[in-house]
This record gives sequence, C-alpha cells and structure tokens, in this order.
Amino acid sequence: MAEGLRILTEAREAGRVPEQLFFAGPSGGHPLVRALVAAVERNGGEALETTLDILAKLSGKDNPGAVVGVFAEFATTLRAVDRTVAPLWLCAQAMRDPGNVGTTLRTGDAVGAGGLILLDDCADPFSVEAVRASMGALFTQAIARARWDEFVEWLREGPGQLVGTSLRTALDYQEPAYAPPVFLLIGNESQGLPEAYETECDLLVKMPMRGRADSLNAAVAAAVMAYEVLNQLRRRT
Repeated sequence: MAEGLRILTEAREAGRVPEQLFFAGPSGGHPLVRALVAAVERNGGEALETTLDILAKLSGKDNPGAVVGVFAEFATTLRAVDRTVAPLWLCAQAMRDPGNVGTTLRTGDAVGAGGLILLDDCADPFSVEAVRASMGALFTQAIARARWDEFVEWLREGPGQLVGTSLRTALDYQEPAYAPPVFLLIGNESQGLPEAYETECDLLVKMPMRGRADSLNAAVAAAVMAYEVLNQLRRRT
C-alpha cells in the first residue's frame, strides 16, 4: 500500500476524516480509496478526481502518492486531555524544530503514549515538516498546546509524575521506578530545560554520554526515555 494511502486510511480508522480528498483517476477503484471517498462524503466533504500532475502541485512532491487529503487542524486544550487513557504522555518545552516535533509524535504512537503536550513556543505540529516526520502519528496522538504555568496548574490537579531530562543531575534514567501516568518533559534543543522548570519536576534523570557529545537530539532523547518507561511498565505486567 502506498504510504499516503496508508496514512489516510489510519487517519480514517482513528476518526480523522479529511475535508477534501484528491485522488488520481486510476486509484479510484482501490477499495481503500473508495472507503475514504465514502467517509469524506458522509462527513459533508469533497472528494475530487484529478491527475498526478495536480497531486504533485498540491503535495509539493515530485513523486506524489495517488491520494492527498486536506484536514482541519485539531489540536486540543489541556482541559480536554484525559490523562487516564494512557500511562505515558510526552511533553516538549520550546521545541523549535518541526522535524523533532513530528518525530516525537511518531515515537508517542510507537510506545502507546496518549499524546504530545507542546509547552511555550514550540514549532507548529501541523507544518509540512512536522506532518511528514510524524508519518501519520498526528492522527493517533492527542496534541495540546499550553504555557508552562497553565500546564503545571493542570498537572497538579490530578495524578501524574513529571520527569525531566537534565545534565544537572546524577540520577541515571534507568534507576528510578516510574509511576504512571508519566509525563516526560523534554527541553529545548540547544538550551535544555530552564532551571525553574527542573525544580517543578518530580524526578530529574540523565542519560549516560560515553562519547564527546554532551547531549542527544531532543527527539532522540524523548524516544530513549519513552522506551525506558514502556519497558518498565511491561516488566511489571
């Protein structure tokens, strides 16, 4: 199955249906394309047959897939987030690289996280770079945006262990026992977390750096931490 068709099908299965669907003529007979067309039309959207040349212009790709969907943005507020639906949530503070935002969404989907909470001034999760890097995960992950003070107030109203990554601690990331729901807090790509934010964390942990680099890429750090939490939870069950 072509990548674009797979992603749009997964979006439909997750309850996300495009407002507009464009498909190249020959692909119209594919059962998954027919299912997408039917879903779009049931929701009052438009399904339009076109050519591969037009799809290339719409997608900005020289070798486009046979289907392109146009979605409304669906980011939510913190108050709409149900923290009980997943044992793990990813939080990014001032993550400026849209590729890192998309990759973090993809990681969240892979580990079964509830979603991604973007704090302060983060890159747009619906930018072209972020959408492509997410590989469809933005349709399976809740996405919320908030300021730090708003997030802390919301977090402390219910259960939740806030775990930050920092170079200013000696606690190895594999040492503590993580208690769900875990909120993994990843800092800015170049500056990490502000000290005031670290103070608010229930745990600060550090990943060992054996080479010359003093830190990991932010999205990579999020993936390493997320899998450590996942593996701990798996061992307990």
